[in-house]
Amino acid sequence: MSNEVNHQVRLAARPQGTPGPEVWEHTTEPVPEPGEGRIVVRVSHISLDPAMRGWMNEGRSYAPPVGIGEVMRALGLGEVVASRNADFAVGDTVTGVLGVQEYVESDGRGLQKVSPTADVPPERYLALLGMTGMTAYFGLFDVGALKEGDTVVVSGAAGAVGSVVGQLAKVKGARVVGIAGGPEKCAWITGELGFDAAIDYRSENVSQRLKELAPEGVDVYFDNVGGDILDAVLGRLAMHARVVICGAISQYNAEGGMTGPKNYMNLLVNRARMEGFLVGDYLPRWGEAGTELAGWLAEGRLRSREDVVDGTVADFPEVFLKLFRGENTGKLVLRLKRA
Repeated sequence: MSNEVNHQVRLAARPQGTPGPEVWEHTTEPVPEPGEGRIVVRVSHISLDPAMRGWMNEGRSYAPPVGIGEVMRALGLGEVVASRNADFAVGDTVTGVLGVQEYVESDGRGLQKVSPTADVPPERYLALLGMTGMTAYFGLFDVGALKEGDTVVVSGAAGAVGSVVGQLAKVKGARVVGIAGGPEKCAWITGELGFDAAIDYRSENVSQRLKELAPEGVDVYFDNVGGDILDAVLGRLAMHARVVICGAISQYNAEGGMTGPKNYMNLLVNRARMEGFLVGDYLPRWGEAGTELAGWLAEGRLRSREDVVDGTVADFPEVFLKLFRGENTGKLVLRLKRA
């Protein structure tokens, strides 16, 4: 494989605010032959996730930051094209942390074999049948302790995780209000996905609409955005409400630092709780969740939408920004074109 070239995107500098071209370095290197016990994967799909913005920052977090000069960390999917590892055969499709590059050599640890079909495209294993679905499942059911009849509010409701959360809540008999940006996204979540109501945060007063749509208060709030929307929902909590902190995309590029909630004392007044979580903590139970998610998908009770952009590794920096401009609906994936 020494004649093949691996195109990569590396982190060149820590971003201040929205990541611009100056934070990226485009490099090439030969594709290595696999060492003993190792494999080479040709990457076909790169997952674009808000969490990647946090990985670019220096400082203590749940995962070490991407080092300056390192290939940008990213979940992905690809095909094994060379193997000296008995657990993987050439032609296997695998998912895992592959990075923003065309090829990766690996010992196979952390990689999972999957089986795309005509009915289940490869990118779905980065969406509902992958970490996105697991995040929604464990965040809503374990952290959110969802009960039948609950009123659930989801922010980022037309995004990857939020769109699954709302559907899962409906499967379990909850009433669901989604917060999204723009009439098209609001129509999608109430139409195709079956949400009971939607709030367009770009054109509506979120606090006022919550009073109208959740007159008895919010039992479960699944937060993907933070900021003013988190504050608005904290002002409408029901007694013993559960607030699930999954992400805060509205704050990730804030140059003056993140803004915390002002209405947090409502947690005390309503004897509520607010809890963050990491989906990796539930790894031993992913099989359980995957079986249920796949079953509901096959029954037509869940839908998965992948926002697939065809391009090259060099297109990653611009496609990544779609997340922060609110341009994606469902799970954003970069599908690599082969030369």
